[in-house]
Amino acid sequence: MHAAISEKTAPEVQSLGDRRVWSLEEAQALHDAPFNDLLFQAQTVHRQNFDPNKVQLSRLLSIKTGGCPEDCGYCSQSAHHESGLKASKLMEVRRVIAEAAKARDAGATRYCMGAAWRNPKGRDMDAVVAMVEGVKALGMETCMTLGMLDLGQAQRLKEAGLDYYNHNIDTSERYYSEIISTRTFADRLDTLANVRDSGIKVCCGGIVGMGEEPVDRIDMLVTLANLPEHPESVPINMLIPIAGTPLANARPIEPIEFVRVIALARIMMPKSHVRLSAGRTAMTDEMQALCFFAGANSIFVGDTLLTADNPGEDKDTLLFRRLGIEPMDLEAQ
Repeated sequence: MHAAISEKTAPEVQSLGDRRVWSLEEAQALHDAPFNDLLFQAQTVHRQNFDPNKVQLSRLLSIKTGGCPEDCGYCSQSAHHESGLKASKLMEVRRVIAEAAKARDAGATRYCMGAAWRNPKGRDMDAVVAMVEGVKALGMETCMTLGMLDLGQAQRLKEAGLDYYNHNIDTSERYYSEIISTRTFADRLDTLANVRDSGIKVCCGGIVGMGEEPVDRIDMLVTLANLPEHPESVPINMLIPIAGTPLANARPIEPIEFVRVIALARIMMPKSHVRLSAGRTAMTDEMQALCFFAGANSIFVGDTLLTADNPGEDKDTLLFRRLGIEPMDLEAQ
């Protein structure tokens, strides 16, 4: 029985060192396998690489909100959309570090800081560097998402001690232009290359439920899995439709289809942390449990996720207790 599953869902492919080079056809066959077979394979891969009952906790803070010149169709922070969100200035360094200390004391091991920029300006880099240094001094892992980076900016962040840089590709290359016109798919890949070349770990995933076809979700994961190195973190976001944005009325992705994406990401990028990111407020406990079984092993904690609602820590604690899941120690990451 298992041999038949393996033969159907994992035919021989080109290897790259100890990695596979995935074709769209192979990933499609795996995605379309019977649901139980897909989840069995994903859970098997997960157990080979991680403790199945440990989940990494991250906290995300918006250090500069709104007024972004990009036109990403899903984003409330775009200056192109009438979402009602007012632009703010960059937060003070001391306040960011104080918020990070609270997150650490509440159990978060990674602190992610996001600014609604196309790319950071030179005048902002000193403050950003000070934030990285301050959060790092708290004993936490650091992550930033600031838009596009050139190699010099990435190297400066690395010297400050930045552990991760988040820069999502969002969707497939085919569907990308339906969502964003102010930045190309190639621009995103260039930033990822600059981050990797500087020695910073890559956090890169995408968003599902934006009106894309299932093949676009699969192709997005093929792009990520075939990067020179797998992203260390792969956030999978479920669209939160926001009034005033072009995707305000997007049809939601069905829960089982979302779980398939999580399982596929786990199998294709076995050593990456697969993060259950935006959209958890719309997920039942049962859906989240299936995602954890399918290989998700990282979440954002706290009441907000940039500008959107997120399940509170009390709700997450209760869910973890029911499932027998514990927060992952920093040493295990």
